[in-house]
Amino acid sequence: MYRIDILTLFDLTVGDVLSESILGRAQERGYLTIETHQIRDYTLNKQKQVDDYPYGGGRGAVMQADPLYQCWKHVVDTYGPGRTIYFSPAGKTFCQADAKRLAFEETHLILVCGHYEGIDERFIEECVDEELSLGDFVLTGGEIPAMAVTDAVSRLVPGVLPDPECFEHESHWDGLLEYPQYSRPEEWHGRKVPSILLSGNHAAIAKWRRMQAILRTKRRRPDMYEKLDLSSTKEDVKLMKELREEYPEDFPSQS
Repeated sequence: MYRIDILTLFDLTVGDVLSESILGRAQERGYLTIETHQIRDYTLNKQKQVDDYPYGGGRGAVMQADPLYQCWKHVVDTYGPGRTIYFSPAGKTFCQADAKRLAFEETHLILVCGHYEGIDERFIEECVDEELSLGDFVLTGGEIPAMAVTDAVSRLVPGVLPDPECFEHESHWDGLLEYPQYSRPEEWHGRKVPSILLSGNHAAIAKWRRMQAILRTKRRRPDMYEKLDLSSTKEDVKLMKELREEYPEDFPSQS
């Protein structure tokens, strides 16, 4: 069973969110365990204080090393060691490749949610394996990144989704953005579902979807498009020829 422990000051809120929908059902069925741990429960003072003024001066407060350490140590002693991740604006930007790595190469994650002006660097040095960020911006705490990473990783754990096909054709799985999706009704506000999707021709639909995925990636994420290998198979070479003919403004002949 895959296990994720989250060290946080908002254990009830985080725990409630991660117990709903797909992740909730996966936990009920025994594929996954997600547990939150209240850091304040591991401080030794009566006020349950977990922060103090930063050495060297400055505004705000810093989370102290020892409450974090005692909480982390409880998890390790109780459930065994796990890959410990701290969420920080200074961390590596999390991406789908990280979700795959954490889902397929690990079985236990310990996620540390900082707050205030951050956490004591000594805890990071002693206990943290890697630092991750959701992007080049700052949040008030690590709870939102922890929930996002938990969701992204958990859905890849075997059994959580019915079949690997549920995620293997999604955006970022193989370097492409996902093709457009449609549902009923066939016409809405004068806009019709592409006729190819109504044809029942599965090979033609698969071809259309790949073409649309390439086109969408080229238009919306040219940085991702530049990394694609679209010349190593006959199928992709043929698709690219058709795309250049149909969308010359997006695929000029020299591209």
